[in-house]
Amino acid sequence: MMKRRDFLGIAALGAGTLTLGTISAQETPKQETSKQGTTEQKKPNNDPNVWIQLTKDVRCSRIGFGTGMRGSQRTSDLTRMGWTQGIELLQFAYDQGVRFFDCADLYGTHFVVAEAMKGKPRDSYVLGTKLWLLPGGIPEKERLSPEETIPRFLREFKTDYIDIVQIHCMTDKNWTAKNEEAMASLERLKEKGLIRAHGVSTHSNAAVEHAAQTPWCDVIHVRVNSEGMNMDGPKDNPAQRVEESVRAIQSAHNAGKGIIAMKVLGEGKMSNNYELRKKSTNFVKNLDCVDVLIVGFTEKQHITEFVDLVKG
Repeated sequence: MMKRRDFLGIAALGAGTLTLGTISAQETPKQETSKQGTTEQKKPNNDPNVWIQLTKDVRCSRIGFGTGMRGSQRTSDLTRMGWTQGIELLQFAYDQGVRFFDCADLYGTHFVVAEAMKGKPRDSYVLGTKLWLLPGGIPEKERLSPEETIPRFLREFKTDYIDIVQIHCMTDKNWTAKNEEAMASLERLKEKGLIRAHGVSTHSNAAVEHAAQTPWCDVIHVRVNSEGMNMDGPKDNPAQRVEESVRAIQSAHNAGKGIIAMKVLGEGKMSNNYELRKKSTNFVKNLDCVDVLIVGFTEKQHITEFVDLVKG
């Protein structure tokens, strides 16, 4: 997590980006013209306010707000900071053009995002969430089907559809074998228009590679940064971790999957090093296999800095 003191040396940066990154609720987002959902290659777009065609049915802002920093048991840094502060931070992000809000049942952030987006045009922001099907993590021992769970999510978000729903935290090289029923359930919900895309959040290269070969997958969360932090691969070789992870991500992108990059700043491990944050942001934003970058913002300065880094 970045602290306020980390930004003292870059005060001019923070002051300058408030205007550069701002986009009003009524303003039509700029669109990326390339097609997604095919094998067509895209050049990286470093306009922080552009909207990407993430799947054939979902357009998404280039930058997303990850609401799950240190998330478990339906709490996270966002919920722990307090209701009012959390809402203000989310609304500030929205005003800077950060219009994708990455949630999960694990994080407990549906309610606060819903309140922050109250009164804003539904097509001006994108909601993503994840189903926790593994043991532990959430209070209930039972794991209900998506067709039983998604109606609760819709009530919590106060919306009639969710843009993206993913199966959370898959690591197995054949994770689909254990989740066939959930996948079929999500497909039925998609056919009904209650969700617009489904996919998986991955925590291993093997899971990414399997998702790349799975026609059901529309969208994949992947871990990637320049330093190999919180990434799969040899523990003693960060460069190899990066190389192997990017290779897996590229294969998924080539298969037409929408790619959402997480751990871009190492889940807070770069909080005391601005040059490292800059290096990693530049690395990830310039990968032609990454569509959207999400960060677990906890302060307004984090948002303005990251918007500026993507733009720079």
